[in-house]
Amino acid sequence: SQLPDPAIEDQGKDYIRPILNKYAALCVRCPGYGTRTNTVVLIDSEGHVTFTERNMINADINQWETRSYEFKLHS
Repeated sequence: SQLPDPAIEDQGKDYIRPILNKYAALCVRCPGYGTRTNTVVLIDSEGHVTFTERNMINADINQWETRSYEFKLHS
């Protein structure tokens, strides 16, 4: 599936938005420089991991490739 997922994109926003606004540049766009990769790592209480990464293709802000990987952490 593709991100953002409308069913979950608002979850936790009241908690995480202030942190991201203070400490992270979510998307930088300047001539010749900017965000080209976004990564999200989700880990649930049972050790299931979902790693999703979105990469810009050929420095074109209208072309993105999204890949997701799922695995379980070893205990």
